Amino acid sequence: MMTTKRRGSLTAAALAATALAIASCGSGTTATPTGAPAASGAAEPVTVRVQVFGGGENFGYKNAVTKWNAEHKDVQIKLEVLTDQFEQVYWPQMIQWLQAGKGAGDVVGIDEGGMGLAKAHPEWWADLGEQGLSGRQADYPAWKWENGVSADGKVFGLGTDIGGMSICYNKTLFEKAGLPTERDEVGALWPTWDDFLKVGQRFQGKVKDAKFTDGTNTLYNVVLVQEAAKNGNLAYFDKTNALVVDKNPAVKTAFDFAQKMTQLGLTAKLRNFTEEWATGTKKNAFATVGCPSWMLGVVSGNAGEGAKGQWDVAAVPGGGGNWGGSWLAVPKQSAHPKEAAQVADYLTSAEVQASVFTDFGNMPSNTKAQQDPAVTGAKNAFFNDAPIGDIFAKSAASLQPVFLGVKHTQVKNAIESVVQGMDDGSVAQDKAWQQLVDDAVKAAG
Repeated sequence: MMTTKRRGSLTAAALAATALAIASCGSGTTATPTGAPAASGAAEPVTVRVQVFGGGENFGYKNAVTKWNAEHKDVQIKLEVLTDQFEQVYWPQMIQWLQAGKGAGDVVGIDEGGMGLAKAHPEWWADLGEQGLSGRQADYPAWKWENGVSADGKVFGLGTDIGGMSICYNKTLFEKAGLPTERDEVGALWPTWDDFLKVGQRFQGKVKDAKFTDGTNTLYNVVLVQEAAKNGNLAYFDKTNALVVDKNPAVKTAFDFAQKMTQLGLTAKLRNFTEEWATGTKKNAFATVGCPSWMLGVVSGNAGEGAKGQWDVAAVPGGGGNWGGSWLAVPKQSAHPKEAAQVADYLTSAEVQASVFTDFGNMPSNTKAQQDPAVTGAKNAFFNDAPIGDIFAKSAASLQPVFLGVKHTQVKNAIESVVQGMDDGSVAQDKAWQQLVDDAVKAAG
């Protein structure tokens, strides 16, 4: 399901109430986040609850779960998609469950922004090495594996996907604006972000019932990760976990770009990962959105099957960038750590990661999957048969991680609330930067 838009900070009580409410919706499941997993018995299968987040097709596990459940009658996977908002809802509630020792699923997804805190709390997690999964290290780039190793050296998380970057664009709206619609020609329109803004002005001069892009936050993040790569691979914190929002040029450059989009009237003023944003995708309210590989499944899921072939994928201005990627971990509170580890192992296997990419677009972090011909040669039928293998897979080996501190999620949420507020008018343009810095300081504590 999609959650409604929330502005500003959420109280702990509100987070708990919201998460408990959404957990009952899931993705065709009935979640029971405060109940214990079903006890195993001689005649009953073990149910492994997998809790994840994300809009559209999110982690892309639908087909993999169906296949597992058909082949493993003794262990059944119950997939629970709790919300599409990681920072605002999912992770704060997950932290509460982990601290309380009850409520979390048997396998839980963690976005890159939560991994700094997760690593710092080994007491929350089962040791996957005890289940024989230390040998999975050979399947990952060093940085992806190391992010799943806790502060005391135990393996607690297995990588799912990684970033990579593109621009998803609505061909119907581009045609309406008199712009090229073929992906190579579209990518050639905007080698730089200044060019992207100029194309947006051309678009807006022709189209009055739609906006050039979804809102400020999505492209703000794309520019941020590109600029972070030029500034020590840092975003909001340095590697001592000191806040550097007002010192890191990457943040100011991304902010300035977002502000220009607003001032030029190019945005639909939609905050990403909200119900309004998903509806806007479906109703052709905007023509472009920043698309790391995992966003393909979000866009296609939000737009619906009837929009197949209407969207396409083009090169991103500035070339590349690594935004996103997640891990699966087994909470120590799980009553079925052995079976949970088996499920986490399966869902992060080369076979499943390759199938998720070809089905939904999430770029594998598993290096064996990255080299699979099915991945390198993949096309995405929804996106007009875009050669996503060529667009994403060839660059995967060169992606570098952006360092994210222990308190990244709360700072990110605070900053994006300001960037969104600048777009929707609730934050004054001339005061937005200082408010961004001040709110980041407060969020970092």
